[in-house]
Amino acid sequence: PARASDRSRRFAMAALAPVANVTAARGSAFAGARLSKRAVPATRARLSTVTRAGPGETLIQVEKPLGVALKASKKGVSGGVEVASAKGNAAKAGLKAGDYIVYCSSFFGDELWPADQLGFVRSAIQACPNQVDFIVVRDPKIADTIDVKRLPKRPSPPRFGKKLSAAQKERASHICVDCGYVYTLPTPFTEQGRDYVCPQCNAPRSRFAKYDVETGKAIGGSKAPLITTVSTVIGLAGIGYFLTQLL
Repeated sequence: PARASDRSRRFAMAALAPVANVTAARGSAFAGARLSKRAVPATRARLSTVTRAGPGETLIQVEKPLGVALKASKKGVSGGVEVASAKGNAAKAGLKAGDYIVYCSSFFGDELWPADQLGFVRSAIQACPNQVDFIVVRDPKIADTIDVKRLPKRPSPPRFGKKLSAAQKERASHICVDCGYVYTLPTPFTEQGRDYVCPQCNAPRSRFAKYDVETGKAIGGSKAPLITTVSTVIGLAGIGYFLTQLL
């Protein structure tokens, strides 16, 4: 029941996102990174596992525009999705035709979801606000043992402190002062609506400051994080009340 509910939620979101052709992008520092530790299994389908690529898995991050074409796959226990062709940024990042996609970024980029349906994967990677994460398998023997329809979701790889590529530096204009997320999307930050929130911590648009690429800091100093500001105000109020009781 939990798995069915989760799948229903995902497909409802997929129906709302436009399905369009995916166009081409640049690789990142994670391109082609191989991790040897096995993913920690979840006891329930709704629980996320630790993001680790298991034996035979490759974690690849691709900047938008992606330049990857996808197709339905007959690989694995229950089929799924594989790379039909990779050009531009997808090729630079390390994606190759025939790669069996096990996981891809969710709509908001905060999780990795099993790549079990072609239409859903296309919608998810198009809607993802940042670069897209893929976990792929190339060894046919390992691919044959994977049932993507029964895989649990995973949290996305951490993005804090990651070195910006040359293309990202050219677009870097603002930084979230609450979590350090650097805005590098092609759409100018000033054109984002009032409802825009940080894709990493959900801070509102007002919590972004102009970013200095050379120093890696906010221009003119950073605003204190909201939780710090609130804690300071409460603390000062408490001290003031305590002093009035003593006098």
